Amino acid sequence: QVQFVESGGGLVRPGESLNLSCVVSGIVFQDNSLGWYRQTPDNQRQLIARITAGGRLSYVEWVTGRFTISRDNAKNTFYLEMNNLKPEDTAVYYCNVGWSPYDSWGQGTQVTVSS
Repeated sequence: QVQFVESGGGLVRPGESLNLSCVVSGIVFQDNSLGWYRQTPDNQRQLIARITAGGRLSYVEWVTGRFTISRDNAKNTFYLEMNNLKPEDTAVYYCNVGWSPYDSWGQGTQVTVSS
């Protein structure tokens, strides 16, 4: 059974940073692309960053240069480093595979950016 467990969210001020982590089980981790998603106001999950099995990175435009996705295959864990956070980054963030996400989403981690 595939499982995604997110952590690392919190309340920060604009300009500050957070590091999100996602521990994955139930898949062959190193063979999968992985992605970070954020929940939209209409309860959809939008992919914002992806890292392929080969390490290729891609981002939505509005996080490029501020967020960095990375992975540690030895730990079945991947990360999202979030820098220069803005109030509009406030959302629940989820992790999943980077293509055709599984239905078994984790609980997500809340990121709140407020002064």
